[in-house]
Amino acid sequence: MGGSRRLGLRSRVALAFALGALVLSAGLAVLTYQLARSYLMRHRETSVLRQTYANARLVKNALRSADVDIPRLLTSVELPAGSSPLLYQGDTWFGTSVAAGRDTIPAGLRRMVVGGTPARQRYVRSGVPQLVAGIPLPAVGGAYFEVFPLTELEGTLATLRNSSLVAAAITACAGAAVGWRASRRVLSPVAVVSSAAAAISGGRFDVRLDEHDDPDLSTMAVSFNRMTDALEDRIRRDAQFASDVSHELRSPLTTLGAALEVVNARKAEMPERARAGVELLEDEVRRFQRLVEDLLEISRLDAGAAELSQESVVLSRFVLEAVRTRSTGVVAVDIDACAVDTVVRADKRRLERVLTNLLDNADFHGGGVDRVIVRRVGERVQIRVEDRGPGVPREERERIFERFARGRAAGQRGEGDGTGLGLSLVREHVRLHGGSTWVEERDLGGARFVVDLPVRG
Repeated sequence: MGGSRRLGLRSRVALAFALGALVLSAGLAVLTYQLARSYLMRHRETSVLRQTYANARLVKNALRSADVDIPRLLTSVELPAGSSPLLYQGDTWFGTSVAAGRDTIPAGLRRMVVGGTPARQRYVRSGVPQLVAGIPLPAVGGAYFEVFPLTELEGTLATLRNSSLVAAAITACAGAAVGWRASRRVLSPVAVVSSAAAAISGGRFDVRLDEHDDPDLSTMAVSFNRMTDALEDRIRRDAQFASDVSHELRSPLTTLGAALEVVNARKAEMPERARAGVELLEDEVRRFQRLVEDLLEISRLDAGAAELSQESVVLSRFVLEAVRTRSTGVVAVDIDACAVDTVVRADKRRLERVLTNLLDNADFHGGGVDRVIVRRVGERVQIRVEDRGPGVPREERERIFERFARGRAAGQRGEGDGTGLGLSLVREHVRLHGGSTWVEERDLGGARFVVDLPVRG
């Protein structure tokens, strides 16, 4: 995948609208500019030629008279502001100023007009765009030229060009806004479905989509709701099955337990081999009983029948007592000074089950409990159970909280006879208390299981 992050669907839709609007507006702007430029240039050239022909006739008629003052004649010609007339006669060039002379006209056009062919040409002189028109005057042995500056026209075209660019940018922004708004309306059903799917994945199986009148959306909503109904029904039936099986198993397990008590009473009279068999059977029955109790608890949680009997608990004292009662060896308990008097609202039975399961997990899979820590972190308090095992690989740190997750994750952390439900029950019990749980690596090796609870007086 690389390090790049792709844009979201909504952003891509808005970007597509913006690019589409930009391409259309830019194309329209270019087309408008070219048409306007062509029209204005053609109009200016036509006007210049018409004016030049009229002035050329006037000059030709005046030159037929004797003793004509040519400079005064050129000065009297009616011209647009900034224009300069030039007259070629008898190998001599006449103009109205020193700056307006023979060299102001391109050589190719001079030769063409003097040779008897009318012509016009646009060119740039000293950074200024110019338009020159030339009319041959064979009757008087000369040629008449007029040079028109195009500065004003170029300024008009520059204004039109800049306005078109600004309009294209505004249109692109407007297109992006329209695309963003349209994508929001179009993708809002997708957001609703995503939210509903996230709620269902979090355990809320009562979430359903509203069935709209829109034929395109109603099919999706109906299909989604049917799928959710089927999923909820399947989970309910599975939970009921597990509950029924667990209840059915309790009776024979009770009978087995009672029978084992009778056998244990006479165990001293048995041969050593028989005693070993009884002890093995006792261990398996105890494990079986723990599995059935875990399944019943899981069934109640899945059915939403779990109830919290909360009370105020001084967490540090509770942890000390729970560790002392449960542990078969000496386990160090490290309590932060800020957490000594911290009070939480908790169901003691469930919280004790959480701590017991974590301690059992450390004994079965983590090489034994190293220490238990109680830390205050802002408005939260944490119970940390650290073990001496090899730790939990990063890719397994979520999977081990799944039900019956006793595969590679458990195998890497040692042998044990757990049911595979202990850590999943830990997470469920902590969630009921409004907390969270996770596993991380210790600095000195091993795993650290963290239970994070809100502080509530």
